[in-house]
Amino acid sequence: MSKVNKQEQIKERLSWDEYFLKIAGVVSSRSTCNRRNVGAVIVKNKVVLSTGYNGAPRGLPHCDDAGHEIVDGHCVRTVHGEANAIAQAARNGISIEGACLYLTHSPCYDCFKMIVNAGISEIKYSSFYMSRYEASKAVLTLAKKAGVKLQKI
Repeated sequence: MSKVNKQEQIKERLSWDEYFLKIAGVVSSRSTCNRRNVGAVIVKNKVVLSTGYNGAPRGLPHCDDAGHEIVDGHCVRTVHGEANAIAQAARNGISIEGACLYLTHSPCYDCFKMIVNAGISEIKYSSFYMSRYEASKAVLTLAKKAGVKLQKI
């Protein structure tokens, strides 16, 4: 392979952030709540530790099958993708302390608090989730206070 072709190939190669966000996008395709397809990938040292998508609790009917449970405009039947990724890591005995969480959408306020308690130090996401202005602003404020890096890619 010529040097020029090799350079062209390198230019086309995804960055690590793009790579993990694309994986999060694929994970989101497994979502079982069609109101919002969210994918989460927990990564440490460039290794995928866990994934999750939004859907009903394990073994229970999915929103797409049983219908949504809407409270204040949100489906409360689903477990969010980031919560499922954290739960999967816990079920498998995988430490996520200091890991980076890649998301298709930034976390809601409740998930963000769980992310902080799980020890995740960085969150990278594709699009900002605006649930309510106050809650979205609270995530940004809490991120600064907790020292969690929050970055839109």
